[in-house]
Amino acid sequence: MIAASFLIKHLMVDWRRGAEWFEDTLVDADLAVNRASWQWVAGSGADAAPYFRIFNPVLQGEKFDADGDYVRAFVPELAKLDAKYIHKPWEAPVKLLADAGVELGETYPEPIVDHGTARNRALAAYRDMKGDS
Repeated sequence: MIAASFLIKHLMVDWRRGAEWFEDTLVDADLAVNRASWQWVAGSGADAAPYFRIFNPVLQGEKFDADGDYVRAFVPELAKLDAKYIHKPWEAPVKLLADAGVELGETYPEPIVDHGTARNRALAAYRDMKGDS
């Protein structure tokens, strides 16, 4: 859900591209469930309310992986980073990053989009599509 929301609403990627990639990549992909889920996130499915829901990936990480265990297991570049910053390393003090062996832009990428800006852009796109001012 978070990946789908990020691709569709932060990066403005057509939901069908994400659905196709998941169908190609997942060993247990289910065509109907996958397509319905991507449409729901995109706000274009049969029951896609509220279509304007835009997940904040940082808040979702903090809520469901508060200690950063999942991140540490699957993003080894951040394994030594303090839990307070593991979901938002770009906000960590330089010394803390250095102590954890993280160099933004070198060993771990800089953010590719600002959540607030991306969220506002997506909401504006929905308003434009509906014809709201």
